[in-house]
Amino acid sequence: MSVVSPPPVRARPDQQRLRGGALGLLDIAGSTMANIGPAMSFYFSFGFLATASGLASPLTIVAAGVAVALLGNTLAQFSRAHPSAGSFITFVGTTFGGASAVATALLAALGYIIGISAVIAVSGGFLATTLEYYAGWSPPWVVWTLVLTAASAALIVRGIVLSTKVAGFFFAVELVMLLVVSVSAIVKHGGHLSAAPFLPSRIRGGMSGLAEGFPLAVYLFIGWENSAALAEESENPRRDVGRAVFSSVAVMSLSYVLFAYATVTGFGYDVHKVGAADVPFMVVARGTLGVLAFLAYIAGLTSTVGSLIAGANSQTRLLFNAGRERLLPAFLGYVHPTRRTPTNAILTFIAAALVIVGGWGLGHVLGHHGGMDATVFFAEASSMGSILILLVYLAANVALPFYYRRYRPTEFRVVRHVVLPVSGALAIVVPLYYLVKPGQPAPYSWFPYVSLALLAASVAYAWVLTRRDPALGERVGAIVADGYEE
Repeated sequence: MSVVSPPPVRARPDQQRLRGGALGLLDIAGSTMANIGPAMSFYFSFGFLATASGLASPLTIVAAGVAVALLGNTLAQFSRAHPSAGSFITFVGTTFGGASAVATALLAALGYIIGISAVIAVSGGFLATTLEYYAGWSPPWVVWTLVLTAASAALIVRGIVLSTKVAGFFFAVELVMLLVVSVSAIVKHGGHLSAAPFLPSRIRGGMSGLAEGFPLAVYLFIGWENSAALAEESENPRRDVGRAVFSSVAVMSLSYVLFAYATVTGFGYDVHKVGAADVPFMVVARGTLGVLAFLAYIAGLTSTVGSLIAGANSQTRLLFNAGRERLLPAFLGYVHPTRRTPTNAILTFIAAALVIVGGWGLGHVLGHHGGMDATVFFAEASSMGSILILLVYLAANVALPFYYRRYRPTEFRVVRHVVLPVSGALAIVVPLYYLVKPGQPAPYSWFPYVSLALLAASVAYAWVLTRRDPALGERVGAIVADGYEE
């Protein structure tokens, strides 16, 4: 079938390329789920979700899973047509031109750096909490953050195959531990199990409770897009990226529903007690397994480190590709000659995230006359990063119909390329509104203005750069992941 595609540019012999064909479907699917980090995401979010949506919070998770699947359709359709390490940046840029690519690159880079800084901080914070609980030893969490980040960076730089398999292994351990705790809690309370968490009538406030909890439920899935940026290193990116996205969303949706049911069951279906607990799932683990509750702590540790490795692996590919195409500084587009890893992008990405952790901590000290708690920073940085990332998701959903109408008209389908992405865009609006709505406490009340300023600065920089480099638009998406020509 003939299609009209953006003309790819044949790469020069010295063109910086990643290691093609190194990852299979299981690798990128495992990396995606490791990036999502179900233990980390669930531990620190479910109490708020249960408070917002009430006893039937599992239904809110189901709704969020459907919404993320709609976004997954956009990613799968773009990756089938034009797989690229640039992921959303390439998809938006090939549709709307060079300026949109630059602006998207900046927003994505900032959003993901801020987001990974939250993971970096909470990895050390969770290890410190575990050591204090079991050993009574409480060194500063920052020390553990630096140790775990340095170890993760060294692993990522060594190569995509090893680091992806390590992240996948951590995810497997994490998931098994979570399942053991959840099933044990349900079995222990088997005499008074209830279907109430699955009844729409038990959502607090009806649609208002669903809407309020929906952004928190969507956040549980952040990282679902991991596989797209690994396209250049995948065996069959046109097929496997979509399969990795949908299988990951399905597995995570079912898992979160199970974890949520086990948690509310463990609390006797009292959502007020769930919301009052610091980490509800840990409380259930201690009440169910006693001394074996350390399994839940193991899940938390492997989750934070696995998410750090998988997230940095994927997100640094976006920076690398943007540097290779000169959307961002060119030194980011360097690949190690033997390991084929984007070393400069990796080190820059992680260093920038550490600077944010330090700067944010200094702001807490100066502004509140106290230290910064890792879990507080996790919530704040995750919220700020999510605003920018959601804007990128939104742009990609808007772009999909235009891309297929212009470049692949014979493949264009109304449902797949209009109805689903428009539905996905509408689904994004809900969590985005709750992240920027007025009346939130500081620093959350500042985030909408910071995001607006960053968006304006990104657009201005994109305009200047494309004026200086008119050929920039021709380089966007020039390197297709599985070859240079359709």
